[in-house]
Amino acid sequence: MMRLGILLSGRGSNFAAIAENIAQGRLKGCEIAVVISNKVDAAGLAIARERGLKAVAIEARGRKRAEHDAEMISTLREHEVDLVILAGYMRLLSPEFVQAFPLRILNIHPSLLPAFPGLDAQEQALIYGVQVAGCTVHFVDEELDHGVIVLQKSVPVLEADDAQTLSARILEQEHIAYSEGIARVVSGEYQIIGRRYVRHISS
Repeated sequence: MMRLGILLSGRGSNFAAIAENIAQGRLKGCEIAVVISNKVDAAGLAIARERGLKAVAIEARGRKRAEHDAEMISTLREHEVDLVILAGYMRLLSPEFVQAFPLRILNIHPSLLPAFPGLDAQEQALIYGVQVAGCTVHFVDEELDHGVIVLQKSVPVLEADDAQTLSARILEQEHIAYSEGIARVVSGEYQIIGRRYVRHISS
């Protein structure tokens, strides 16, 4: 059983979808060991507690990144976390954090990377005029929205779309894609060749 550590900063809708998929048996081979937020008032912590999960706030405000990340690493290790899941965690991880969990941190980003990294990806997509947008599940490395891609899902960009409507449709796909991406990693049936994630399909 692979133990997941969820990191979030807000409502945690992707976390809630993952937790529900685990509870319903749709996401197998893993369990949520701890949910951590860098904000004490994050709504996701309340959702975690309602589900009977361990929920911890490690406030980031007023602290140096290295000090804060060291406490995060310690808490994840204390709970014997195998895979770190960023679910709306709105804080850049330090290189030390990434190196503490090499190829063991996943993120989901609301664009088809490498297009539109960073904040406001949906707005970036609309401004650029793309006709297809989507989301990307990827490993986290020391660069922003850069790590090896595990899975992507696309949605059409409609003529009437604004950032809000496009974001909502992408989020629906995020709730599906993240659990699928986690399942692929939990299975262990893959290898990384250069920047490519290559699945080993069982016969």
